[in-house]
Amino acid sequence: MRWTPPSDTPVVAPASTEEAAEVLRAAAADDLAVLIRGNGTKLAWGLPPRRLDLIVDTRRLSGVVEHAAGDLIAVVRAGTPLTDLDFGTQQLALDSPLPGATIGGAIAAGTSGPRRLRYGTARDLLIGMTVVRPDGTVTRSGGKVVKNVAGYDLSKLFAGSAGTLGLITECAFRLHPAPPAQAVVVREAPAAELGALLAAIRAEQVVPSAVEINRQDTGPVTLAVLVEGTADGVGARAARLEKVLSGTIGTVPPWWNVLPWPPDGVGVKLTAALSQVPALIEAASGGTIRGSAGTGVFYAHVTGDGPTTVAKLRAAATRAGGHAVVVTAPEQIRQQVDVWGPVPGLDLMRRVKDRFDPGHQFAPGRFVGGI
Repeated sequence: MRWTPPSDTPVVAPASTEEAAEVLRAAAADDLAVLIRGNGTKLAWGLPPRRLDLIVDTRRLSGVVEHAAGDLIAVVRAGTPLTDLDFGTQQLALDSPLPGATIGGAIAAGTSGPRRLRYGTARDLLIGMTVVRPDGTVTRSGGKVVKNVAGYDLSKLFAGSAGTLGLITECAFRLHPAPPAQAVVVREAPAAELGALLAAIRAEQVVPSAVEINRQDTGPVTLAVLVEGTADGVGARAARLEKVLSGTIGTVPPWWNVLPWPPDGVGVKLTAALSQVPALIEAASGGTIRGSAGTGVFYAHVTGDGPTTVAKLRAAATRAGGHAVVVTAPEQIRQQVDVWGPVPGLDLMRRVKDRFDPGHQFAPGRFVGGI
C-alpha cells in the first residue's frame, strides 16, 4: 500500500495568508508536526513524515490575485489548480503531469512537463513568493516586476522543497503570450537511431517547445516534437521537421505529459546530460520510460524486480551524468531501496532546514536525508 495520512488527523483550511499565519503560530506553540496538502495528487511521493499532528489544506487559498496583462505578470494563490488558470491570450507555461495539481503543490514537488524545454520550470517562471514560515512569520520575496531582485530568493529555495520549509500562500509568475498555432511531428524508430534523430532536430534550429520520447520495454522509441507560434511559422517549421525526421504531422500523442506508472506502480525520475540521453534510453529497457529528450528529464515505470531494476536505472543515470530518484512506490519496495540516492549538497540542505524550521515541524523526514 501507498502511504496516506491517517483519517483521524485534524485538518485546518485557512482562507488567507493571515489565517495561515495564525494557524502555524498556534501549531508551533503546541509543537505540532504539520503536513501541507493541496489536492493531494502527490501525497504518495517521497517518504512519509516521521510524525504528523495537523494537515493544513490549501484549497481555500485559491484564485488569481492580480493579472497585469501589460507586464505579463500574474499573482496566484497557492491552492489554485493549474487547470483553473485562464489568462486569455496569455499563459502560465507550466505543465503538470497530474490532473488537479495545485500551484503550491507543483512548486513544492518541482514538477514540470514537456514545455520546460522552451519556457523553463517553475523556478524559472516564479518572480515572487509569499510564504508562512513554521513559526507563523509571513515572508515575501521578489515582486511583480520581472527584473525585481529585492530580498532573499525564496522562490528558488522553496521550489522542490517538498513542503519542508514552510507554507506557500501566493506566487507571482511571469506569463508568456499564448501561441496561436501549434503542431507536433511524430516519428517512431529503433532506440539505436534516437541520437541521430535528436541531432537532426538540433541542426534544423526550429526552436521546438518540447522534444518528448516514449518507449515501452525493449520496443521502438516514439519521438514527438512540438512547435508553437504563428500559423505560417508553425507550418513551415513542422514541414521541415517532417522531412528531416521522415515523420508525420499531427497532434500530441495520448502519452504526452502523462506519468507512465499506474497508481500502485513504482515510479522513478531520471536525469541525464543531453549528450547521454540516447545511451540512457537504450539502457532503460524493461517497463516504460518517457519524458523530455530536450532537457534530459524522464519518468520511468519500474517493472519486474523493483529494487534490482531501480539499482540498474540508477547506475545507468549515473553513467549518463544524471541521477535517479524513486518518486513513488509501495511501502514494501520503499523499504528495500534508497529512495533518493546520492545527493550532493546534503549538508547545506540540512542547514537550510535548521534555519527555516529549527523545530523540524514541517513534514519531518519527508525529504532527502531525513529532512
